[in-house]
Amino acid sequence: MSKKTNKFAASEFGKETEVPQENTFYFGQQNFKWMLIGLAFIVVGFLLMMGPDANTVDGKFDPNSWNDGIFSIRRIRIAPLFIVIGFAIEVYAILKRK
Repeated sequence: MSKKTNKFAASEFGKETEVPQENTFYFGQQNFKWMLIGLAFIVVGFLLMMGPDANTVDGKFDPNSWNDGIFSIRRIRIAPLFIVIGFAIEVYAILKRK
């Protein structure tokens, strides 16, 4: 953490004094790296959740058919797990100190 000084912050009887200034930006490079990792987890989770809906056969809507693929392990367990992990990483990235 580097501190910058401001030579003209306060003067007493024409005498210049140095006052340390803190860097007020909270996020560092590590925070942004973790935020991108969390965002990647969230995007992968939503991509894993994609697919045909319950009444789609060969890309066309058919109200007389049922697609059991909507209840696959990938859509019900793995994709939401990736999304929750992604949000947990985002919280960690926000709360992590420099």
